[in-house]
Amino acid sequence: MRKRMYFLLPDTARAKTVFRELLREGIEERRIHVHAKEGTLLGELPETTVLQKSDAVHGATLGLLAGAVTGALAGVLVLLFPPSGLATGFGVVLAIALLGAVMGIWVSGMIGASTPSTHLDAFADEIQRGKILLIVDVPRERVDAVARVIRNHHPEADLRRTESTLVSLFPK
Repeated sequence: MRKRMYFLLPDTARAKTVFRELLREGIEERRIHVHAKEGTLLGELPETTVLQKSDAVHGATLGLLAGAVTGALAGVLVLLFPPSGLATGFGVVLAIALLGAVMGIWVSGMIGASTPSTHLDAFADEIQRGKILLIVDVPRERVDAVARVIRNHHPEADLRRTESTLVSLFPK
């Protein structure tokens, strides 16, 4: 399992220093991302991805559930009131539920991709004032050690939150 840690840093110079220290601590580059005000030059710092900046994953998850339930209900209606001349069975319910789930993921994922992440809302004001948000995904057992290393070298680094991530469910 991984935990996502959010650190606020005063500027890109400090973010670069912390980034290099995290790499020396054995944190993979693909587990570190930086979110800054639009137009900020990040240099070698890995920028947040669309999935981190938007609610695409959350939207797709809700779409999966809503689409599957809606499809299953439509399938039950077809099963109870079959069209004339068509023999139906439980497979119809499954097929329509699957179709509903796929459609729900597609539509809700697209809507979520265009919606700013609710996880980043708490940092929006400070990011607009020029601070840098460093997002690090670390193994659960290393959270305290990573926080301690960053705080020891950079007391100005503000650890705002840790949370479990979907990355934990799909390790690479």
